Amino acid sequence: MSAQVVIVGGGIGGLTLGIALRRAGVPVEIYERAEELREVGAAVALSANGTRVLYRLGIGDGLDAVSTQPTELIYRDGVTAERVAAHPGGASYRARFGAPYWGIHRVNLQQGLATAFGDEHLHLGSGVASVAGNDSGAEITLDDGSTVTADVVIGADGVHSVVRDHVAGPGSGPVYSGTSAFRGLVPVGALPSLPDPLAIQFWMGPDAHLLHYALGADDDTVNFFAVLCGPREWGGVAGPHEASEGELLRGFEGWHPAVTEMLAAVPQSPRWPLLTQPPLNRWTRGRVTLIGDACHAMLPHHGQGANQSIEDAAVLAELLATLDPDAALTEYPRRRRGRTRAVARIAWDTGTLLHLAAGAEAEVRDAGLAHYLDRFSWVHSHGRAAPVR
Repeated sequence: MSAQVVIVGGGIGGLTLGIALRRAGVPVEIYERAEELREVGAAVALSANGTRVLYRLGIGDGLDAVSTQPTELIYRDGVTAERVAAHPGGASYRARFGAPYWGIHRVNLQQGLATAFGDEHLHLGSGVASVAGNDSGAEITLDDGSTVTADVVIGADGVHSVVRDHVAGPGSGPVYSGTSAFRGLVPVGALPSLPDPLAIQFWMGPDAHLLHYALGADDDTVNFFAVLCGPREWGGVAGPHEASEGELLRGFEGWHPAVTEMLAAVPQSPRWPLLTQPPLNRWTRGRVTLIGDACHAMLPHHGQGANQSIEDAAVLAELLATLDPDAALTEYPRRRRGRTRAVARIAWDTGTLLHLAAGAEAEVRDAGLAHYLDRFSWVHSHGRAAPVR
């Protein structure tokens, strides 16, 4: 059994890459460990640098129909609810950056991508146990012992990537950031104290922050992501831990009623470690390479994890469609390494800034937030030169 390109992982990055390769006429197979496509995590925010790629792949309108476009981006004081800074969303954001900003259920996004890719070359329930390769091709061994050979193997298998172990070596994976998060989905009707429920909002305070935004076609659900400093140590980085009862609300004690009302509206979720990938010097080994969280997992405080995976997919697909495999895999990290490192740095720095206590440092932060879209337009405008068809 052989294929020109094999993708390990059927998440957002892997499916986007598969669609892009298929559109370019490159034969591709995707192997996904899960028996069904059901992404972990309630929702995802996609900014213009990601959504413009999806429009160019011909799937933007369908995904737009099941998404919400936030009315504003608002930063608030977590205790007083004061609007520290605000930036327009919706049609104004789209006019500025040439593509929309979406809040979308992860499962809707992943299933929309899977539908566009099709079932024939998507192999579910096919976990990859190991990868081998040389300068002329590569091979994956599945959990059942069978093997698949290809000209190129691409690891899109997330933060705990098997393919990364082959490319960069064991122990090259993500580390715990010292912060953790709780998630939840709340009906808008359960949030009478919440101002501007259709905006994407950051509530900031000492050692914690809350992000939330509406999502779905009906704008009737708010997704929240509540971040706390600590615990200092994490017993492994593999996944979430059950927190003690009331731990989330204790972390936001004394915050504005809109915050505590939201957090109390649904049962407390597990506590998720927030992981970050130390920069990898090697993204490619022979005919095997990496995209997305497998090579540059980053903190979520700029909402760029999924967007950077989509960008990776667009660049790598173009290279594989126009260059020989060796040239493509050499050029790919040259094009992507610097940008993804820069985005990861600002995501880390933002997490620190959002957790400042009131004082001089917070005042400097607030002044900077007033110019957020100007300072970080380079993130959102990426790829704007080519028109969205």
